[in-house]
Amino acid sequence: MKRHIVTLVLTALATCFAEAKVTLPHIFADGMVMQQQTNANIWGTAKANATVKISASWSKDIVKAAANKDGKWSISIATPKAGGPYTITIDDGEKLTLSNILIGEVWICSGQSNMEMPMEGFKGQPVEGATEELMNCADKQLRLFTVKRNSQFTPTDDVTGVWSEANAETVRAFSATAYYFGKQLRHSLNVPVGLIVTSWGGSACEAWMTAEWLKAFPDAKIPQSAADIKSKNRTPTVLFNGMLHPLIGYTMRGVIWYQGEDNIPRYKTYADMLSTMIKGWRSLWKQGDFPFYYCQIAPFDYELINWKTNSALLREQQSKVERMVDNCGMAVLVDAGLEYGIHPRKKREAGQRLAMLALSDTYGMNGLSKTARFESIEFLGDTAEIRFDRSRMWVYFENGTESDNFEIAGSDKQFHKAKAWISKNRVYVTCPEVKNPVAVRYAFHNWVVGDIFCDGLPISSFRTDDWDDVIVESKGKEYDIH
Repeated sequence: MKRHIVTLVLTALATCFAEAKVTLPHIFADGMVMQQQTNANIWGTAKANATVKISASWSKDIVKAAANKDGKWSISIATPKAGGPYTITIDDGEKLTLSNILIGEVWICSGQSNMEMPMEGFKGQPVEGATEELMNCADKQLRLFTVKRNSQFTPTDDVTGVWSEANAETVRAFSATAYYFGKQLRHSLNVPVGLIVTSWGGSACEAWMTAEWLKAFPDAKIPQSAADIKSKNRTPTVLFNGMLHPLIGYTMRGVIWYQGEDNIPRYKTYADMLSTMIKGWRSLWKQGDFPFYYCQIAPFDYELINWKTNSALLREQQSKVERMVDNCGMAVLVDAGLEYGIHPRKKREAGQRLAMLALSDTYGMNGLSKTARFESIEFLGDTAEIRFDRSRMWVYFENGTESDNFEIAGSDKQFHKAKAWISKNRVYVTCPEVKNPVAVRYAFHNWVVGDIFCDGLPISSFRTDDWDDVIVESKGKEYDIH
């Protein structure tokens, strides 16, 4: 009897495999955008050991892939210049056809809540200008895909999500930062754009990395079983497994990233960690050093949520990354925060500044500026002279002839409010209480409104010292970043 049951089960399984139809991960679907002028990867399952034929309506060529004993197959197909809509047919004896496919520019958009924050905002936390934007956002050539949250102990092979065209309904629920980025690319490049958002509010950088990459960071506690996952979005590796691994290999142009708030208490390792993550993603994607552009976290009064570490220390770590990693750039948001909210409303600035980096460095658009940066300091008696690089049009104070964001200290390491002024692209800083200054800080607090600009772009907060951690007094409740 038992032998008969086993035989029936094996027969059923064999029949199931023999009759298996072509299936694709959800990222390959009607309405998708494929990267233009490249060999774009596509993969799926079919009948075991079948020959899978793939044909695209933009070409007369038919490419063939061999499915293995489990029915898995993968191949790349040559894509034309931007255009569409097209169809792709996949045939292993039974045909599956994908329709309404566009060829254009594809970007992965990842991070935590400020990337995830939709155009409709969070409850009681709106996105500035959203109402007007939703009335004007319809664009059949801007396609959106949001990966459903998924925290996993082991790597998965698929995500949940659908491709949709940009309109008031779909944009309302879509990442505002990513939308503004994509909208600007659409306007400037005049090609279809596909945006794939894979983000989770409150997530740690460690959650988007593999255990192998995290060996260099012993404080990252790698889960040894599913029971070790104490936080679905902060535990190391879990979001890489559930929300990034299934996308790896989907041919795209580059990545935008908005994350860092959760790592403020662990700021010391962030520059090295993010650099390691970027290099890890690149190694797995096998697309060389693809562009990686990221937002510097915006100012917020973290004292309100009882965090004792000055977030400027994390911003400082972020500013190091673009000097450490090739083909990498940072969008500065020191002027675009919200004193009483960790989710700033100015998502247009975030998306457009990311787009400016991409248009300049990836797409070669001439005439765009890069954010000026602190370069060096020299002490002239009781006055500090500060120089900047990438400041072709000279730095200026947004609010007039002075800035209230400078502090200066002597060897006693006690900082005092300082007077600052500009002369011929140099900022000069002095304070009567500090006769022999040795260090200067600019906007180096949780909550500030940056006021030094160059060519319309804010300059990041910075310090010239490397003294002990800057601690702020706590006055609020414990807070879990959304």
